[in-house]
Amino acid sequence: MQKGKIGVSSDNLFPIIKKFLYSDHDIFLREIVSNAVDATQKLKTLAARGETAVSVENAKVRVSFDAEKKTITVSDNGIGMTAEEVEKYINQIAFSGANEFLDKYKNDANAIIGHFGLGFYSSFMVSHKVEVITKSYKEGAQAVRWECDGSPEYILEDAERAEVGTDIIMYVNEESEEFLDKARLNEILNKYCKFLPVPVVFGKKTDWKDGKEVETEEDNQINDVAPAWTKKPVDLKDEDYTSFYRQLYPFGDDPLFNIHLNVDYPFELTGILYFPKLKNTVEVQKNKIQLYCNQVFVTDSVEGIVPDFLTLLHGVIDSPDIPLNVSRSYLQSDSNVKKISSHITKKVADRLQEIYKSNREDFEKKWDDLKIFIEYGMLTEEKFEEKAQNFFLFKNVDGKYFTWEEYETLIKDNQTDKDGNLVYLYTNDQDEQYTFIQDAKNKGYDVLIMDDVLSAHLINKFEQKDPKKRFVRIDSDVVNNLIQKEEESDKLSWKEREELSPVFQAVCPANNGVHYQVDFKPMGESGQPMVITRNEFMRRMKDMSKLQGGGGMNFYGDMPESLNLVVNTDHPLVKKVLAEKDAVLGGDLGKVNEDLTALKAEQDALEKAKEGKKDEEVPAAEKEKLDDLQTKISTLESDKRERLEAFGKDNKLAKQLVDLALLANGLLKGADLDKFVRRSVELIN
Repeated sequence: MQKGKIGVSSDNLFPIIKKFLYSDHDIFLREIVSNAVDATQKLKTLAARGETAVSVENAKVRVSFDAEKKTITVSDNGIGMTAEEVEKYINQIAFSGANEFLDKYKNDANAIIGHFGLGFYSSFMVSHKVEVITKSYKEGAQAVRWECDGSPEYILEDAERAEVGTDIIMYVNEESEEFLDKARLNEILNKYCKFLPVPVVFGKKTDWKDGKEVETEEDNQINDVAPAWTKKPVDLKDEDYTSFYRQLYPFGDDPLFNIHLNVDYPFELTGILYFPKLKNTVEVQKNKIQLYCNQVFVTDSVEGIVPDFLTLLHGVIDSPDIPLNVSRSYLQSDSNVKKISSHITKKVADRLQEIYKSNREDFEKKWDDLKIFIEYGMLTEEKFEEKAQNFFLFKNVDGKYFTWEEYETLIKDNQTDKDGNLVYLYTNDQDEQYTFIQDAKNKGYDVLIMDDVLSAHLINKFEQKDPKKRFVRIDSDVVNNLIQKEEESDKLSWKEREELSPVFQAVCPANNGVHYQVDFKPMGESGQPMVITRNEFMRRMKDMSKLQGGGGMNFYGDMPESLNLVVNTDHPLVKKVLAEKDAVLGGDLGKVNEDLTALKAEQDALEKAKEGKKDEEVPAAEKEKLDDLQTKISTLESDKRERLEAFGKDNKLAKQLVDLALLANGLLKGADLDKFVRRSVELIN
């Protein structure tokens, strides 16, 4: 029996492993099983070359545990080790610079595990003692036993082992007894070892018999040794890709289509990425792309490793050029990872272009489920955006699809305004904005559907790239003003507008946190008597603030809703209200207007007399007179407005017209809606 010290001059290795990896201590099983798989593959390679007569026909890795003895054992019939190799690979880790490395990374143990073959020592994260029994494949080799209790001291002695291979026996410490549980071990093996290239066995398969679960004689193999991504695309059918997706996501909806990655230069990369059906939200789920290194699971948290928009995809990426056991910050800065990320972006764009070109009809059918992904990519990844211009589609309210070029050709003659801007009209809710859409179509305009959470951001990006293209939501103005062809003419005088404004302002809702601005437009006798519109800029800023959830955009999100109540000055019912106003208030308002005219004339004369004089040169009497005039004017204007507002509140037709506009926009609710219904019945009778 040989005793000695592990070849590392610092005693910090075991405390680092136990302390700093404790949050991820289930990683120990991945490390030990992966080492066993490597040893098995090495023996298979030697056998294939004819360098050993040892049979590898039933080579497998076996994981077992004993709850009473508090041990977990990982056994393989791989290449094994001689006593000299145990010395070299387990004891002698005093490589050049080892202590400096430990000092540098002692606060980031993830960067230690996996470097320089230290993965074996992850077993001490859960063990107070580790025992290794191993027998080399070399002819006449003596089996040996190695033991260590977590201190630098170890024991190495001859042992008995019938077959070639290695047993790693971990004596689980008190803090880690959770791992002495079948379900817990099965969970870890499924997480890390589901696709390892050598069979991994854990216990026996079970079956239901006489109303209870019983073990069979058949080994329970937990992994698929040849998953779909390891095969050539030419050897796979559509059903194989679907079957593999089911393996990854048993409860997911069927994907739209997939991309099979198979690259061997300038780096090695394989994998299958699936396009899921995305709802009208950005479903960035962190566990949908699984990252592997030589079929060993690395992480399912790929943000920062692949571009943000690719995190919407599902599937597997596997590359030996991705370090297996390092920190995420290291992965994010690794040059190979960056190259791989760029390559995947290119492959995704090329695949979408290929699908679009080969079967546009099918691409259009999938567009609604796919557009969130493409839009997110265009917003966040410049290189993807350049390529996406070739297959990005607009969809209009008639359900037709257009490329950029096709749509520009469709609308340029009728939807170019007087300043030469091409105006893209869109709706975000076909039902709510139905009337606006119909008005636009009646003028020969085409209307797009842009109804997802990214639309506002995407529109801003489009407009920034080409200032001569404007996107205008269909309810942001009356139809005649959506695309300004020429200056509008209004037959309503300024005085009539001034007197109608308080009438309708008085019957606008005042208790729902919305501010209404009354405006007047000539919209034709057949147009709606009143239309409610939303300011395009403010509405867009508020939409974006909702998506961003705060930050600088939250300024807009906190602002009260502001709507325009546009009164059609051509409509007979509006003219009727104007006539009723004149009939009820004509005499009184006439006297008020006469007094105002006289007072303002006197005010204007005094203001003119002040011109060119310094303040001290103006007589005090004139200043007092001006102040007195301003007070009288303000009092009369206030009185006039109060009379007009009182008329408006009492005028059922004015209230009915405003409520109709509110109703058309889904803004009439509760008690106001009930009053509207009762008033409607009354007016009909």
